[in-house]
Amino acid sequence: KITEEGVHFKHHKNGSALFMSPEDSIKVQEKLGADIIMSFDECPPPYATYDYMKDSVERTLRWAKRGKEALSTDQALFGIVQGGLNKELRKYSAEKLIEMDFPGYSIGGLSVGETKDEMYEITKFLNPIMPFDKPRYLMGVGAPDDLVENVINGIDMFDCVLPTRNARHGSAFTTVGKIVIKNNQYAEDMSPLDPNLETPITKYSRSYIRHLFKAEEYLGMRIVTYQNLAYLKYLMKEIRQAILEDRLLDFRDEMKEKTNYFKRK
Repeated sequence: KITEEGVHFKHHKNGSALFMSPEDSIKVQEKLGADIIMSFDECPPPYATYDYMKDSVERTLRWAKRGKEALSTDQALFGIVQGGLNKELRKYSAEKLIEMDFPGYSIGGLSVGETKDEMYEITKFLNPIMPFDKPRYLMGVGAPDDLVENVINGIDMFDCVLPTRNARHGSAFTTVGKIVIKNNQYAEDMSPLDPNLETPITKYSRSYIRHLFKAEEYLGMRIVTYQNLAYLKYLMKEIRQAILEDRLLDFRDEMKEKTNYFKRK
């Protein structure tokens, strides 16, 4: 249950009643010692009613102010822009957070059920509104095509569980596109998972990794997790180089031709 004071919820194991306020959230993150920490916010459904979304945005702004006042360390506390798919509320949320002068700004409430085009429309809309001299962080987004499109829209930072979640199901990010290593076509494929990336897992063949999944060996998931993280690191390095060379849009077009990441179902 969400109230002005905070959120009431139940322990995921024993069902005991728990409560967390904006101040509690800050204190927990202070103890964790993270370099960058987040304001306490609500992430409402993208298609919530205007009235609900407006109330949620206002409360999240009040929580951001309370969290900022509670911070007692030099950790970088980011404000979180909310507002769903409503541009008026997104603009209002961003401008009010900018007035509070956070060292960085997050964009929350995306990649939670809306279409990719709807996500891109919001990040593109927010680009000229948010400060250019402070980092912009898009929360919970990590698909290769989403990284490229949102960097074009001014995003600097991302986080996502996708590299590990996909790996658990045998789905690998590679320089030639996404492949599902459990498929029969890789049963006798002795080539490395990614022929263009030299990493400690290059020595393992696609056939062997497929065997690990079929045998339900955890090593298979770990190998693909390593590959997915290595690929995303490589991709961001390539994006940075494309920015330096002022050819980011060309880079996207080349990636569309060489991979299957931009194909829609």
